[in-house]
Amino acid sequence: MSFKKFIVMLISLILLTLSVNAEENPPVKGIYDQLPEFKFVFDGKKVEVIEFFSFYCSHCYEFEKSIPVIKGNFPKKIQWKNVPVYWGSGSSKPGEAYLLAEEQGKGEQMKKALFDAFFIEKREISDISVLESIGAKLELGFDFSRRLRAGDKEKEANAAVTMMKAYSVEVTPALIIAGNLKVVPEKTHDAFRDNIITILNSILNK
Repeated sequence: MSFKKFIVMLISLILLTLSVNAEENPPVKGIYDQLPEFKFVFDGKKVEVIEFFSFYCSHCYEFEKSIPVIKGNFPKKIQWKNVPVYWGSGSSKPGEAYLLAEEQGKGEQMKKALFDAFFIEKREISDISVLESIGAKLELGFDFSRRLRAGDKEKEANAAVTMMKAYSVEVTPALIIAGNLKVVPEKTHDAFRDNIITILNSILNK
């Protein structure tokens, strides 16, 4: 499913469920905020995890190291969806670059490249020329630059922020697990990772 279809479907679901009281969730271990206006969703096989993150967020950058560990604990049982967001007057361009790369099957490569560019190489990732150079290294082609400059993904990037607000997300990284369990960072990265594993283990092993 494309990110655009995912956004449209999820916003439609948000609008539909905001006025509906969700059924009582089964008990789940771990630390999280239950969002009663949304439904708990688990088909018995896979758990959906939505990750809201910003390419300017140092905690998001550090959390990247934990994601393979989390996924590794539950092979083929997690449907992980990356949702790049930006805050306030920040630029949507890094997120747009990610969405364009994701369409070409290189979302994860772009995610890593953008984090590295900002936190290691100290480059300005809101600069179109910087994003174009990253796209060139990932062999995304001329069309990537054209669409990035044209703002083809701007609406989707803005829709991601709208989605984030609908879930009352105020910090990044933040996860929405199984539709209505909001999980935000603990005091340490390891505690955050371990809490997520506890929640997922509780859901998947019922």
